[in-house]
Amino acid sequence: MNQTVPVIGFIGLGVMGGAMCRNIALKHEGDVIAFDMQPAAFDILKDTKAKKADSVAGVAEAADIVFLSLPGGPQVEEVCLGENGLTSGDTTPSIIVDLSTTTVDTARSVASRLKDVGVSFSDAPVARTREAAQRGELSIMVGADPELFALLDPLLHYMGSDVTHCGEVGCGQVVKLANNALVFENTMALAEMMVVSERAGVNPEVLLDAVSKGSGDSFALRNHGRKSLLPREFPEKSFPPEYALKDLGYMLELASQMGVSTHVTQLAERYYRATAENGWKGRYYPAVIEVIDRNISIE
Repeated sequence: MNQTVPVIGFIGLGVMGGAMCRNIALKHEGDVIAFDMQPAAFDILKDTKAKKADSVAGVAEAADIVFLSLPGGPQVEEVCLGENGLTSGDTTPSIIVDLSTTTVDTARSVASRLKDVGVSFSDAPVARTREAAQRGELSIMVGADPELFALLDPLLHYMGSDVTHCGEVGCGQVVKLANNALVFENTMALAEMMVVSERAGVNPEVLLDAVSKGSGDSFALRNHGRKSLLPREFPEKSFPPEYALKDLGYMLELASQMGVSTHVTQLAERYYRATAENGWKGRYYPAVIEVIDRNISIE
């Protein structure tokens, strides 16, 4: 691998991945090659230098470092180690960086199997919004050995304004799952208080203004509260309750493995399952406020 200007590959040009790859293509001095199963996904890169690969194998043949932004663990395993994956041919990348959210076990298992074929691996899941991804201002939580992290840090800053080395492989996923569980739980709690307060005579906007000046302030209040819960706007093609359930399930699995009973996370899982099952599947997950407002059962 050219240590000075590596060729970067990117697989997965979804809502977050497309924006991240665009930032890489605009900021990286070397070549960038991208692949997605949906040809239209490449449209976000049309006015950049990024080249379109016809397959995962095409990325493997050209790239030194490959970033992944995929739906979850099964897709990461398939792209890394499957029959037509990045390591299935004669030419493989030197490093694979997973920006997706997976289980901790998946990250560590994939890393171990890739090491056996001479490929280094880092989990580097991302947090914050689609707008932050577009601005290159994500928070990126990295699991990697110190030497690999030092190499990846400047590349990750193409996409993120905050890049944190969380520990060994898998630790990035630990922190990301904790982050997501907290924001899902905070949004749920905020929605409850907005419904209760409004029924008790307090305008929801007044509630958010007042609480934002006190110890109840939070990222969820300033973002999810003002932009979604207050106007009751839950667009499609945002982060739906099904995705929240996936991440909460990953955290509950990890908590069980660690011998911790996470009752708050279990409650959040029931709330978001009710959200998905009662008309808001595919809509932005703060729609949980509708479940609360309508007294829909979460049992």
